[in-house]
Amino acid sequence: MKQKREDIRNVAIIAHVDHGKTTLVDELLKQSGVFRENQEVRERVMDSNDIERERGITILSKNTAVTYKGTKINIIDTPGHADFGGEVERVLKMVNGVILVVDAFEGPMPQTKFVLRKAMELKLPVIVCINKIDRPEARPKEVIDEVLELLMDLDATDEQLDCPFVFASAKTGTASLSVDEKGTDMQPLFDTIVDYIPAPEGDPEAGTQLLISTIDYNEYVGRIGVGKVDNGVIKVNQDVVIVNHHDPDKQKKVKVSKLYEFEGLNKVEVKEAGIGSIVAISGIADIRIGDTLCSPDAIAPIPFQKISEPTIAMDFMVNDSPLAGQEGKFVTSRHLRERLFRELNTDVSLRVEETDSTDRFKVSGRGELHLSVLIENMRREGYEFAVSKAEVLYRQDENGKKLEPMELAYVDVPEEYSGVIIEKLSMRKGELKEMGHASGGYTRLIFSIPSRGLIGYRGDFMTDTKGNGIMNTIFDGYGPYKGDIAYRAQGSLIAFEAGESVTYGLFNAQERGILFIGPGEKVYSGMVIGQTGKAEDIEVNVCKKKQLTNTRSSAADEALRLTPPKVLSLEQALDFIDTDELLEVTPERLRIRKKILDPLMRKRAGFKNK
Repeated sequence: MKQKREDIRNVAIIAHVDHGKTTLVDELLKQSGVFRENQEVRERVMDSNDIERERGITILSKNTAVTYKGTKINIIDTPGHADFGGEVERVLKMVNGVILVVDAFEGPMPQTKFVLRKAMELKLPVIVCINKIDRPEARPKEVIDEVLELLMDLDATDEQLDCPFVFASAKTGTASLSVDEKGTDMQPLFDTIVDYIPAPEGDPEAGTQLLISTIDYNEYVGRIGVGKVDNGVIKVNQDVVIVNHHDPDKQKKVKVSKLYEFEGLNKVEVKEAGIGSIVAISGIADIRIGDTLCSPDAIAPIPFQKISEPTIAMDFMVNDSPLAGQEGKFVTSRHLRERLFRELNTDVSLRVEETDSTDRFKVSGRGELHLSVLIENMRREGYEFAVSKAEVLYRQDENGKKLEPMELAYVDVPEEYSGVIIEKLSMRKGELKEMGHASGGYTRLIFSIPSRGLIGYRGDFMTDTKGNGIMNTIFDGYGPYKGDIAYRAQGSLIAFEAGESVTYGLFNAQERGILFIGPGEKVYSGMVIGQTGKAEDIEVNVCKKKQLTNTRSSAADEALRLTPPKVLSLEQALDFIDTDELLEVTPERLRIRKKILDPLMRKRAGFKNK
């Protein structure tokens, strides 16, 4: 018989990037007494990995738990970026309701819609938390209307439309139930969670059923499965059978060796857990997302949504440039293979395939950000390798027609830049669907555009809008192939010989375009050292020293003035490279190079392709 477990609430926090989810969780943790009075707590304590902290984004969903008036609230902080949407979809299977965080100035944004739609499909109740209420330009009353409109657009039920609104400032740690009231603490939000989010239900007498929704990985214990107990009880040393809804042949007997529940930011060992508890299980070697752990006498897999397929791919390969192996700790194909396959332990939206060469692997993900985070993690760990330009993954329909992934791009720009944005995105096969007003005097443009049209565009977008534009994209299924796109109008400046760059050589080269390097850098033939102003590539000699003569003139010996080089970040370099180029990634440097280094061979290959 089904029973409710009143002492537990399971809730996920969903929102658009940067609307304050992680800061809100920080406050809930602080105010529920998770930390000691005198304990120093860093900001955004949930973003545990370095890249998350630097970029201020959440990449992996995190579990935490607080206790409020005798009720245990399991909170899952989810990523807001579309590239990590695979994380959000799975997490929602563990919870009985969601807190939708919306910025009091920006209002609902594209990503808000994306994550909210997933929650609606699962019929989850929603608490709306309007955050950043203390912003000087906050407009909470209009944002309430915008949220209700969004709920109606997503065909919300009457109960979902009747959702409670909480007005909060995560930064100051206050919340209230009315726009005009200033709260003193987070209590109104805690009360709303306990009152409005349903308690988890299940049959404590039935056989064990537990769906694994996320996977954690730890060097010492290996894979850790995290999921919610749907029925029955799970105990340490219990025999269970692993089955999977999408893989009917899978049936494997295993033993539960260790069981943990979450308390604050820690995992605490427990002997057993009942319905509604979110637990972590270690000691099962090949546990996967979507697996159900069942009692051997009642085998029934829990249905599970398939994870979205990757849309973009890159080749990762062993670095074979003349400077290979000088800066990295892990440089061989064995190192590279091991590391990429290890990433699959925790990242379900990633695919790694072997190719016909043992030195090259095809890695597919949900977007450029998804893959650039992996590259950045690897170079910090001491890996040295090269990557090719990102390319989209095509499909074919039943008539054999080529289909490509499409995106909806929401662009908010000051009005004077809208013309140039429409022109640029049209050149990249974008189609303007809507044009209207956004908050703050901005114009909102909505485009349907092929995913490959956005590859390499972010840098240009920032330049075109002088840093004032905001662009958000959402995957919008597959559509018919839209034709060829020219990625880059400018060619590359290519180093002519190996050596060290000198001021004299660079001074002569800078007249030809924008340089990416300064003096004293190691270069080799075929390395890209800048961008030309014209469409074709130009070879330059940056190692050329001034010939010494016995005539001296005062003017000639004045110091040569170099324009400071444009140093590319990882994202800019991935955006810049063309299909005949590679990005060489080492812990110390990013170098762009031609795939074919020898100038003669490169010319021959160019003629063949024409």
